[in-house]
Amino acid sequence: MSLPDPRVVSTSGMPADRDPAQLPSATEPRPYDPLRLCIFATIALLGWLGGPVTLLVFAVTGFVGYVRARRAGLRFSKCLLRDTRLVLVYLGGLAVLAGWGIWLQLG
Repeated sequence: MSLPDPRVVSTSGMPADRDPAQLPSATEPRPYDPLRLCIFATIALLGWLGGPVTLLVFAVTGFVGYVRARRAGLRFSKCLLRDTRLVLVYLGGLAVLAGWGIWLQLG
């Protein structure tokens, strides 16, 4: 099997992999993808030594953002985990870990 020639163009004159006919319609509204909120939660995880309260704040903020986005129709995120259900499980897990850390600090 041979790979397609990247120089081949479609009937529109654009490379085949960039053919506007294959792209989503610009008039279709796309749901907001709260990728930054997932990134913030990951950074807060790396900063665990800085305090679990920070992790809890970012994880809950990200979780709420992804719940809203999922309700608006977002099913796949730009987050590394891709599926918004996995992102919600990840962020929920971070919130639980943060709560456990806070409990350990207070106890």
